[in-house]
Amino acid sequence: MALIETVDLWKTYVMGGERIHALRGVSIAIERGEYVAIMGPSGSGKSTLMNLIGCLDTPTRGAYRLNGRNVDQMNDDELARIRNEEIGFVFQTFNLLPRATALQNVELPLVYAGVGHRERERRATAALEMVELEDRLLHRPNELSGGQRQRVAIARALVNSPSLVLADEPTGNLDSRTGDEIIGLLQVLHAAGNTVLLVTHEAGVAAHADRVVQIRDGEVAHDQAPQGAHSAPRRERRGAVGSPQADAGGLGRSPV
Repeated sequence: MALIETVDLWKTYVMGGERIHALRGVSIAIERGEYVAIMGPSGSGKSTLMNLIGCLDTPTRGAYRLNGRNVDQMNDDELARIRNEEIGFVFQTFNLLPRATALQNVELPLVYAGVGHRERERRATAALEMVELEDRLLHRPNELSGGQRQRVAIARALVNSPSLVLADEPTGNLDSRTGDEIIGLLQVLHAAGNTVLLVTHEAGVAAHADRVVQIRDGEVAHDQAPQGAHSAPRRERRGAVGSPQADAGGLGRSPV
């Protein structure tokens, strides 16, 4: 059973008296452990598809199943629960709380999940160690570089051991060297067994994925592995972040 399956997914907006079809019958399946890039120009519908897959919006019609659950039939409370339990988000703008430390930012999904203070701190610390920010636990976002802030965001995405890591233009606000570091980190996470869905308009970024789904005019234009794809071979997924089985090593040291 695919981790993500959309069947004839449509999203239509009514603006004035006009109906705008942002998505037109998109059907895709993504297996557990895949590294997939969704690529397309501005206005193609890729962001709309990301919002639906991320349970940030609901389709006008069609079916969407995530990890065997019929997401398209859920209410707002159920969607919020799915977002917290099943999906780890990495955004272009980091979306960190400015007055909270790196540790507190990473703890946030665990707060929503009702995890106790000691367990939250332990798991958040382990997640930050995985992205090599163990020496930045008490730093606030304005005390961190752009690359370090994105690493905090990735640690936050991983702390609940989600089924899916959803990265929306994760290098968009970074210089090219730092962007390469973040893409390398996503490759390491994928190699550890995580399912990664990357949304981008950059062919060079998409080329790091095992598979590229190109969206144009609200439809799937192409769905294939890119030439020269160079993802690392996958290992069996480790245990939850902070568990005795979790792999806290394996990332190259970086000042980013």
